[in-house]
Amino acid sequence: VQLQASGGGVVQAGGSLRLSCAASGRTFSNNAMGWFRQAPGKEREFVAGISWNGGSTLYTDSVKGRFTISRDNAKNTVHLQMNSLKFEDTAVYYCAAGLRAVPQTYGYRYWGQGTLVTVSS
Repeated sequence: VQLQASGGGVVQAGGSLRLSCAASGRTFSNNAMGWFRQAPGKEREFVAGISWNGGSTLYTDSVKGRFTISRDNAKNTVHLQMNSLKFEDTAVYYCAAGLRAVPQTYGYRYWGQGTLVTVSS
């Protein structure tokens, strides 16, 4: 599975962005998907995950109620809708594919290249 993340940009605090991750390969629908982020000088952290069929989602506490992960297996895409963005959401966002939607990086085998989200205060 090859992953291509897009949709990052600069947005004011309180604004919204929608990240997309396009996947190639016939096994996309068999994989759970996750979004992680990495801010400068910090470790990569889990943001959200979704099961292979979209029936189960998981979020880190800091984004609950603001971010929504979704997927379209017919289009081999996964999205992260980010609302009410805060300065501390600034990071490079990565999409990843793995067997289960878990909050650990080691649970994902395939990674996209990342897209930068900058939230101005």
